[in-house]
Amino acid sequence: MKSHNDGKLPLTVVTGATGILGRHIVGGLLSSGRPVRAVSRRPRHSGLPSSVEVVTGDLHEPSTLEHAFTAASALVLIAVPETAVDVVTRARAAGIEHIVVVSSAAVTAGHDTTYNLPVERAVQASGLDWSIVRPGEFATNALLIWGPSIRSGRRVVEPYPEQAGNPIHERDIADVVVADLLDPGRRGRVDTIVGPDTLTKREQVAAIAAAVGDHITLDQVTPEQARHFYREQGGFAADNADWLYGLTSYDGVEGATDESLDVTPSPDSAYRTLTDVLGRPGRSYAQWAHDHPSDFTRTADRTAGPEHD
Repeated sequence: MKSHNDGKLPLTVVTGATGILGRHIVGGLLSSGRPVRAVSRRPRHSGLPSSVEVVTGDLHEPSTLEHAFTAASALVLIAVPETAVDVVTRARAAGIEHIVVVSSAAVTAGHDTTYNLPVERAVQASGLDWSIVRPGEFATNALLIWGPSIRSGRRVVEPYPEQAGNPIHERDIADVVVADLLDPGRRGRVDTIVGPDTLTKREQVAAIAAAVGDHITLDQVTPEQARHFYREQGGFAADNADWLYGLTSYDGVEGATDESLDVTPSPDSAYRTLTDVLGRPGRSYAQWAHDHPSDFTRTADRTAGPEHD
């Protein structure tokens, strides 16, 4: 495929470009006038703007990324720990100078030692410039976990309705990634970012109900019942149910938990809002819900995760 880059501006390669987050990163770069090369396993089905060069590639198979990295100067990298060292080595050999890692706040908390952390370490040890963005809970997790049952029966199954968190809008995460790409002064940063609102699961469901304009029932169940329900549902919720409901640690250790799920964690200065990081307020959870009402309708079929490709 012919490149859309005329060579006047740095070319950025975006992995995970067809996911919920990746699309906003691509959009932010385009709005800034930066050329983008998107990596996809199915480039013909990307649905990205025609101004984006979409190429075939798979982080699980680093040899497929040779063309994706050619003539690029920056890379947005999502977590595939098994191949991270190989991918970073190939990126450096191709001339990429700066890598922005989309990681997780679970690294900051010390819970993630086997998934995102190895990718961070591979990039930091590469000799390249780097920036690391560690988002807390994606607001879009509500689509992936609660979406199917809200669409089918206006129902949420939840063992810890009073557990509070600070879900963050995917557009805010993308804005931080794009800022790191555009501003050389932001290199070498590690930003753990969270949303501006502290909300219980019950309050999150209420915000979604207000955006949808319909009542949503919240059924409180045991963690084991929640696991059974979401394993039957399938998808993201099934894959993550054990960790989400405290039946394993984040790293998948049976019988180990990271923290109590029925209380709100104490504030920590390591967790920063968009006001701290970009100097402007983050988008509220109510705004996020009002950005996604159609995704919770009975006819919607949104199953792609934040890093779907």
